[in-house]
Amino acid sequence: ELRRLAGTDYDSQARLLGYFDRFLDERGLTEPRLTRETIEAYQQTLGRLRPRTRDNRCSVVRQFCEYLSRTDPQCYVPERQRGTRSENARPRHLYTITEIQRLMAAAGQLPPAASLRPQTYRTLLGLLSSTGLRIGEAFALNLEDFHEDQQSLYIAQGKFRKARWVPLSPSTHDALRQYVQRRQRSVPNTPDAPLLVHQRGRRLCHPTVYHTFRQLLRQCGIEHHPHSGPRIHDFRHAFAVQRLLAWYRDGLDVNARLPWLATYLGHVNIQSTQVYLQATAELLEEVDR
Repeated sequence: ELRRLAGTDYDSQARLLGYFDRFLDERGLTEPRLTRETIEAYQQTLGRLRPRTRDNRCSVVRQFCEYLSRTDPQCYVPERQRGTRSENARPRHLYTITEIQRLMAAAGQLPPAASLRPQTYRTLLGLLSSTGLRIGEAFALNLEDFHEDQQSLYIAQGKFRKARWVPLSPSTHDALRQYVQRRQRSVPNTPDAPLLVHQRGRRLCHPTVYHTFRQLLRQCGIEHHPHSGPRIHDFRHAFAVQRLLAWYRDGLDVNARLPWLATYLGHVNIQSTQVYLQATAELLEEVDR
C-alpha cells in the first residue's frame, strides 16, 4: 500500500510476495520476525527457476525485509544481489534495416487484402522499429495520443507510470498519419478509441500479435525459436543501438546524449538504457575511429 501511494504499479511485486507468503505458510512460521535461516531456506527453493526470475523474487523479498527493519532492527535483511546476465538469458536480435523492410512488406500482404489488418501490422512494426516503443505502450495508444500538428505521440502511462512525449521522424509521422486517416473510417473512432486495432475493431493484444509475428518471421526466412526469439521487444534493442551508431557517425558527443536516449525510451535512469546497448561490429568500428 505504501509503494502504491507513492505512485508505483506494485501488482507484479505483490504477486511475487505471494509466493513468499505461501512458503511461510507451508513452513508454519512461528518466529516473531524474519531470520536468516528463513530467508535462506526460501532462496534454496528457487533453484529450479531461471536466474532472472529467481533474482526478481529475491529482490522483492529483500525490499520487504528492508521495510520491516524500519520498525524491527533485528529483522534479517539479505544482501543485495548483483544482477548478472545469465548464460541462458535470451539473446538479443538486432534487426537489420533489410530485415525490418522485409517484415513490414510481409505485414502489408497479410490477409484479408482489403481489410485494415495488413496496414495495422505494417504500422505497428514500423512504429516499433523507428521509435523503440515498448509493445505494451503501442497497444495502449489511443487515437487522441497521436498529435499530428506536433508530429509526436503522447505515451500517457508507460512503465513505472511515466508519461512522456515521443517525437516522430517525418517519414514515421507521414506513415502514421496515412494509417490514422484510414483507421478513422472504421469503428470505434472516438478520441479515446484504440489507435491500433484488429479486424473486429478492438485493441491489439499480445497473444494474437505474437502469433502473427512468428508467422511473419517464418515467411521472411528469419530463424525463430520459441524460447530464444527473435522477439518483438528486440526492436527496442535495435533502435537504441542504431541511434547510438548514428550519433557516432555524425561525430556527436554520445555520452552527453545518453540522457536524451534514456528520456526518449522512458527509462528512469541511464543504467536502464545501457541494458539495451550492445557492441556490434559497426559500432566498434565507429568508436575506434
